[in-house]
Amino acid sequence: MSTPLDVITFGESMVLFSPDSKGPLRHIHTFTKAIAGAESNVAIALSRLGHQVGWFSKVGDDEFGRYLEFIVRGEGVDVSRLITDPNHSTGLLFKELFAHVNPNVYYYRKNSAASFFKPEDLDLDYIKTAKILHVTGITPAISQSAKETALTAIKAAKEAGVKISFDPNIRLKLWSLEEAKETLLEFCSLADILFPGIDESELLLGLNKPEEIITAFHELGAQEIALKMGKEGCMVSDGTTNEFIPGYVVDRTEDTVGAGDGFAAGFLSSRLKGYSIQEAGDFANGVGAMATLVKGDSEGYPTFKQLQVFMGKEKSIDR
Repeated sequence: MSTPLDVITFGESMVLFSPDSKGPLRHIHTFTKAIAGAESNVAIALSRLGHQVGWFSKVGDDEFGRYLEFIVRGEGVDVSRLITDPNHSTGLLFKELFAHVNPNVYYYRKNSAASFFKPEDLDLDYIKTAKILHVTGITPAISQSAKETALTAIKAAKEAGVKISFDPNIRLKLWSLEEAKETLLEFCSLADILFPGIDESELLLGLNKPEEIITAFHELGAQEIALKMGKEGCMVSDGTTNEFIPGYVVDRTEDTVGAGDGFAAGFLSSRLKGYSIQEAGDFANGVGAMATLVKGDSEGYPTFKQLQVFMGKEKSIDR
């Protein structure tokens, strides 16, 4: 690509099947197909906010892999480094919905194409063109080779002066807490920008007070931290400023999955556009809140103008 990229991210995306009605899956007969993946969620959200973004993964040489490529490319994201694996399949997941609670999620990703990510798959020169490399803790969880790939990408990016953005995104369905804690703290120590959740911070650090969590992650090496506190909002810190930013009230949520990825995208977008860290926390809260208004992982992510209207910074013209 001739245009420099603001953010590059990579990791497994899967084809998501969401039931068309609520209840145990054994009673469900119709589903809606979409895509799911923390990193592609961030890429899509950033693209909608007006940024040049690249995403890559490893997918099967199958219709599901082609579908993932089609959807992400259609969102304006560069997918030129996406790899097709002829020997392994694209991962799948199913949601199970019940009223007024978070959905259950069932993964079918064992031996998926992305779990065979290896360092030799990386185009390091491509990664070095970005301003920010965004990685999540899901990638090292899916396999040892994927972990080595993520570490290789991070270290090459850091050597080239690319900032590292990291969301721990603990998935205990993929690995044990002991293994997750050891690996994710290592990744946190390499991050410039960190997006921990308050619950996962307690798992990783044994701390539950926001100020103590912020201090501990700064001591690990993070320069900027946006601590996700759910519907309450977030606490942001750059080492000198440490401020709580209240969240946006959403009367009724449709789907909370993808809100954390939207939060990260909102923060990164704001910082790339030159907003203060406090403003970035506000924008992050806004994108995260808007993500919960729509069913689906990435469907609710706004354009920058839509975000401005939602946050009350611009007036909406309906007709």
